[in-house]
Amino acid sequence: MIVSLRRHWRRATLCAVVFLVYVFILTPVIFVSWISFFSNEIVSFPPEGYTLRWFANVWEQRVFARGFVMSLQVAAIATVLGVSLGTLASIAIVRYRFPGRETLNMLLLSPLIVPGTVAGTALYIFYIAVDDALEWRLQATLEGLVLAHVMLTIPWTVRLVTASLVGIDRSVEDAAMNLGANRWTTFRRVTFPMMRAGLVAAALFSFITSFENLELSLLLVGPGRTTLPIAILQYLEFKVDPTIAAVSFVQILLIGTLMLITDRFVKLSRVV
Repeated sequence: MIVSLRRHWRRATLCAVVFLVYVFILTPVIFVSWISFFSNEIVSFPPEGYTLRWFANVWEQRVFARGFVMSLQVAAIATVLGVSLGTLASIAIVRYRFPGRETLNMLLLSPLIVPGTVAGTALYIFYIAVDDALEWRLQATLEGLVLAHVMLTIPWTVRLVTASLVGIDRSVEDAAMNLGANRWTTFRRVTFPMMRAGLVAAALFSFITSFENLELSLLLVGPGRTTLPIAILQYLEFKVDPTIAAVSFVQILLIGTLMLITDRFVKLSRVV
């Protein structure tokens, strides 16, 4: 009886802790979504009423539309390049043994722990040095911004694709090769489908990381190349109204829908 009671209290305590963690994580999202419908221009509680005019105001602000298109363009290109390069690096790290393999793995994952402002400052200085040495201008250009975002997407790809490759049963590949398939056919027909979940998850998280990035982009954008997070920051310099909450709510819906669709076809819980 005492043992059963202890188990009951442990389970209840665990459920309470998990519930509080979810509340802590979701509270900002809930409040931002709620504020986007406030009718009063100055955010205050309780609200005076509710309206949809802030969503209309989002479309009237051209800077948000340009920022959205710019963020979408940069994130798409960076995701394609980052996932391609990161996948090749993951295959080399998991399937081959060579000197410096662990060092390479740590180097590719290091952008995950480097603060964005530090990385942005370092890249800005590097771009200036490249411009001085090679007369190749990268600072304040689309190419320079994309290269910086590729640096952000590669670690996610290496981390997720590596986890996917480690979980693959090598005996299936050996069986395919024993039946006459060459290495390329084995990779295309056996290995690639088995690592599809890791690739999709890597592409999803890479896209979100690039699309939502502020710290790194803030130091590298040029005139006319403002991303959506920077457009939001610039808007906040002059106005503080629920328009920003409306923009954020649209982003939450977009990213949430993208994750749900992705999870519908590829279970993210298997690799994340």
